[in-house]
Amino acid sequence: MAHQRHMSQVLTNATEFTVSEIAQAVKRTVEDEFGHVRVRGEISGFRGQHSSGHAYFTLKDDAASIDAVVWKGNYARLGFKPQEGLEVVATGRLTTFPRSSKYQIVIENIEPAGAGALMALLEERRKKLLAEGLFERDRKQALPYLPRVIGVVTSPTGAVIRDILHRLEDRFPSYVLVWPVRVQGDTCAPEVVNAIEGFNALPADGAIPRPDLLIVARGGGSIEDLWGFNEEEVVRAVAASEIPVISAVGHETDTTLIDYVADMRAPTPTAAAEAAVPVRSELIAYVEDQGMRQRQAARRALSSLRDRLRAAAAGLPRPSDLAATQRQSLDLAASQLTGALRHFVQGRRLNYSGIAASLQPRLVRQRHVELKERLRHLEKSGAGGLHKVVDRARLRFDPGARQLPMAARAFLERKRAGLDRLAPRLGPQQLRAELNDSTLQLAPKAARLAQAGAQLALGRRQQLGQLGKLLETLGYRNVLARGYAIVQDDKGGVVTDAMQLAPGDMVHILLDKGEVDAVVGGAPARRKPAKPNPDKGSQESLF
Repeated sequence: MAHQRHMSQVLTNATEFTVSEIAQAVKRTVEDEFGHVRVRGEISGFRGQHSSGHAYFTLKDDAASIDAVVWKGNYARLGFKPQEGLEVVATGRLTTFPRSSKYQIVIENIEPAGAGALMALLEERRKKLLAEGLFERDRKQALPYLPRVIGVVTSPTGAVIRDILHRLEDRFPSYVLVWPVRVQGDTCAPEVVNAIEGFNALPADGAIPRPDLLIVARGGGSIEDLWGFNEEEVVRAVAASEIPVISAVGHETDTTLIDYVADMRAPTPTAAAEAAVPVRSELIAYVEDQGMRQRQAARRALSSLRDRLRAAAAGLPRPSDLAATQRQSLDLAASQLTGALRHFVQGRRLNYSGIAASLQPRLVRQRHVELKERLRHLEKSGAGGLHKVVDRARLRFDPGARQLPMAARAFLERKRAGLDRLAPRLGPQQLRAELNDSTLQLAPKAARLAQAGAQLALGRRQQLGQLGKLLETLGYRNVLARGYAIVQDDKGGVVTDAMQLAPGDMVHILLDKGEVDAVVGGAPARRKPAKPNPDKGSQESLF
């Protein structure tokens, strides 16, 4: 009982603290005691960055765990990003979170815990990119045979660029553009990405020539030294490059992820230069050898063609032999031409003698008289027919024309009588509307009547024009136009026989263009047509 009373007095005399005071005191004690520490453990519970940009996860080992946080600003500067299940060494400072009474580490830097962890991470990343198809052979580009411009992404101060330039100078001097980058460290990956994207962004016809081939190269080193070329952003930049890329990172035994995605992997930077260009001397020798072989092939082909031409020419007949038969046929035809022409002329002369009797002037005059009488008859019948057509049309339309005014007046009288009956019941507007309706009913009939009259007149006019053309065609004027003439005596009669005229008679001649008077100058005489002389051998007797 005495002991209990003593404890009660002690507790009663103790200083009282608030929860916040205790939390702040613990926070100061932890931060002052530990400060910056390096903690090794396995990352657990990492799900990527929070919406605020911070990252939260847990570092654990087989016996304990500690909460970890990476603020947004530090996360962007991390050279090695946290990944679930990876063993790392985290550098930061210990602190507490008073709200939940927990202590945590605020991480400023993360490093993989040894080469084994890096190799595990590398293998995991390789499988991920392989599943995406970035390592497929079908997507790799063919290297240009002879690039005009070569872009090199490497450090400008190392031995790599000197080896590449020296090897290019020995094999085939080319135009080289160097994009300087750091080949290890935290800034290696972004600088390499910028270099690859920068070369691809150059215009084809710009002031700086766009490379036809890229070489990404550096010397050998540990996996930590080469880690920049295993970063995912570098691998994706190489895969997206439109310019073919040769990977020459490290020595022959070193392997990075860009070796899988590049269009070609070279074991060393020197081997990359050898793969980029051919040997100039070998190329010149190859071109000369190909030229010589081409010339020899052309000579052999020409010689073969010449031999074939000679063989073909030997089997052909001589040109004189080919033309001999045709020349002989021509001579034979020439010798037969004179006799054939003579027989042709005699045949034509006999044909002319047979038809000469039917070409006497009396028969021509008789045909002229017949045609003239036929023309006069057609003129009379044409004029009579035209009068008959006009008379029939007049007989057909005159009664209707005489009845039309009377019918119109009767129709109007009926309409007026109807309007007079409706006038007491209709106002002025209704009367006006009724009158307009009547006018509208008469207007189409009058229009159709006018149209029918115009069409009838047009048809008659066309018929009259056709008869006039027929009359003109059959008239004597067309006969005069062909060179004939009409001879009239002093009384106006048509002279059809030469025996009607005596010497000194006056005659009037009608021509196609004009008229003339003439006097008969000699005694008329009937001439018989001269018989053709069959003894003459010229062609003039035909005419």
